[in-house]
Amino acid sequence: MSVVQYRNRLLQSLSKKDRSALTPYLEPVELGLRQSIETPDTPITDIYFPESGIISVVARFGHRQIEVGLIGREGMSGTAVLLGDQRSPNDVYVQMAGAAHRISAKPLRHALQASKTLSQLLQRYAQAFLVQVAQTAFANGTAVIDARLARWLLMAHDRHDDDELPLTHESIAVMLGVRRPGVTDALHKLEGKGLIKAERGIIRIVRRKGLIALAGGSYGVAEAEYERLIG
Repeated sequence: MSVVQYRNRLLQSLSKKDRSALTPYLEPVELGLRQSIETPDTPITDIYFPESGIISVVARFGHRQIEVGLIGREGMSGTAVLLGDQRSPNDVYVQMAGAAHRISAKPLRHALQASKTLSQLLQRYAQAFLVQVAQTAFANGTAVIDARLARWLLMAHDRHDDDELPLTHESIAVMLGVRRPGVTDALHKLEGKGLIKAERGIIRIVRRKGLIALAGGSYGVAEAEYERLIG
C-alpha cells in the first residue's frame, strides 16, 4: 500500500500514529474557484486541509464584506470544530482554485477526543489563525491601502507555488473591503515602484522584499507565530 504524500503542513506535522488515524477518512478533492466551504450559522460538515490554492474567511454585514482570514497549505478550515463548536457566522469559500484533503467533521471530532497530541497540534494552529485574524484587524485599522495590499499579496504569495497570482481587481477589493477603484490605484502605485506587474487577471510578484518593507509591521507577526507554534 502506497504512502500518501501530503503537502499540507499540518498533515505533515502529525505524528505517524495521528496521521494513520486520520488517513482513512481523508479524501483528495479539487477546490473550485468560489466553491463554498462553510456558510454562516450552518453546521460544519466537512473540514478541508488545502494542498494548494487559497480559502478565504469572509465577514459580512448586509452587502458589505471583508476578508478576516486566509487559509492555504499551512492550515485547515473548520477552526470552530477544533474549539468545540460546529458553526461560524462567517462565509468561507475558495479564493484561488487548488486541491485539498477533506475529512468529515464527525471522525475528526472522534480523533481529537482520542488523541491528545492531535488535539494539541490543531489547537496550536487555531491559536496561530487567531493571531492572523488579529493582525488583519490591526492592518485594516491602521495601515493605508497600499500597505494592506502589499500584506495581502505577501500572504497569498506564501501560499502559492509561483510568483504569478491569479487575482482580479474585484476579488482583491472584496478581500480588503474597499472599492475597486481604490484597488486599481494601489496596484498602479505598487507597479510604479517595481514591486509587482499587474496584467489582466494576473499579478506577478517582482520584488518581495520591497512588498515586505511597504507592508511594515502589518506583515510578519502572524507568520512568526505560526512557525513558533507549528514549526
